[in-house]
Amino acid sequence: MTRRRSRPALPALLTPLALVAALAGCGLVTDESDDGPTGGGRSFTVAAAGDILIHPQLIEQARKDGKKTGEGANGMDFGPMMAGVKPVISKADLAICHFEPVVGKPNGPFRSYPDFLVPPQITQAVKGVGYDTCSTASNHTLDHGYGGVKRTLDTLDAAGLKHTGSFRTKKDALTPLVMDVKGVKVAQLSFAFGFNGRELPKDKPWLVNQNDLDRIRTAEKQARAAGAEVVILSIHWGREHHPNPSAPQLEFARRLADETGIDLVIGHHAHVVQPMEKVGGTWIAYGLGNQIARHDVPTGLTEEGVIGWFTFTEHDGEWSVRARYEPTLVDIPPDHENTGDGATAEAEDGEVQDYRLLSVAEALKSEDLTDQERARYRLAYERTEGTMLNRGAAKDGLKPLTDLPD
Repeated sequence: MTRRRSRPALPALLTPLALVAALAGCGLVTDESDDGPTGGGRSFTVAAAGDILIHPQLIEQARKDGKKTGEGANGMDFGPMMAGVKPVISKADLAICHFEPVVGKPNGPFRSYPDFLVPPQITQAVKGVGYDTCSTASNHTLDHGYGGVKRTLDTLDAAGLKHTGSFRTKKDALTPLVMDVKGVKVAQLSFAFGFNGRELPKDKPWLVNQNDLDRIRTAEKQARAAGAEVVILSIHWGREHHPNPSAPQLEFARRLADETGIDLVIGHHAHVVQPMEKVGGTWIAYGLGNQIARHDVPTGLTEEGVIGWFTFTEHDGEWSVRARYEPTLVDIPPDHENTGDGATAEAEDGEVQDYRLLSVAEALKSEDLTDQERARYRLAYERTEGTMLNRGAAKDGLKPLTDLPD
């Protein structure tokens, strides 16, 4: 049965002074009793992060790391690149990734935008940092047709990752993904706004879930009928490279909160961090940015992401959700021009040497940072913090998972 929630008035953006005041109250999360009623029943945590989108520079980094570690298949090891978020992701009771591209064969060929085909080795690294399940509905899901969908899902299966959003059979599409998380039945749904102009096959209209409120409502009902006590929606929506959610995003979020019983909405696609907001009783993460990617023209914002951290606690048969966030950053080496003899100029002292995904607060604890690194990391943290709170979420208890170190 749909749980109706009252629709709150749209919050105004915080003024700079109010934002500073909100940020000043954020402390290291060590006592979880400061939000909501105490003495609850069952409880579990969820970590969810931004888009995984593998560009050519990241493939080359995996080859470089594979030579050093001797790990990974076919000379590619994505593990060192992803390792920086393992301390956060691995602690969650349920960790959700958004796997955006199509998987290719271990030796390639590989492709980048506009029709991604990425090394299957990345899925082992995703599992290795602690992810349990991935959403697979995105605008790139149909880049290589049914064969690409099947190969991607087969590869996720082989890595030990659950998945939903795209499907190999109609039966799979009608079977909700319901997981046991510390004794709680938790369902994950995954939907996308469209597929870059590609149409769903007429003989396989169930191949990928496409955004539609009635379809989402139906999927939630199917999950509840399958025993789900909590339902989490991963949704691909919004405008690329816009830190503010679009008007259609805001409207759709309110309809999801008001007209469904979904307990948490996790947004993707913008490739930059967008705010979180509590609408009625439902937390909406409009966009978690990129977990790992390397766009052709990095903007600073495209390297930044966020891990949403959500604590679910049961009180008298109802679930309350406390929201936190952990800023992340993909450290990228500078581009060096070719010297003309086929070689590339050597990196200068203090320059980033390798592509690395970092938990920003943890990285800032290092005493070995250059002034340039420290300034870049602080900027990423503070910018993410400001974005997270710019729709008034501080009043609903949104805080960083880890404080900005002094």
